[in-house]
Amino acid sequence: MKESMGELNMAVIVVIIVAMLSLFFFYFIWPNIQNNFAENTRCNEAICLKENVSEDGKSVRCTIKGTDTEITCAWKG
Repeated sequence: MKESMGELNMAVIVVIIVAMLSLFFFYFIWPNIQNNFAENTRCNEAICLKENVSEDGKSVRCTIKGTDTEITCAWKG
């Protein structure tokens, strides 16, 4: 009986740890991943001109197709 209770306690601990890791992932990491995907999609659909490249050559000002909204994207050359 003691042995089965020990295994049950370990199973409960494992379930709690998995639940905590899942909560951490879905509340802190997943939103950042989704925002990164959305930003990359907007940059892929935007119109970026070579004249709008920053002085350091790492970013560019782009306009979203069909609107006058400006966003900053990574310059890919």
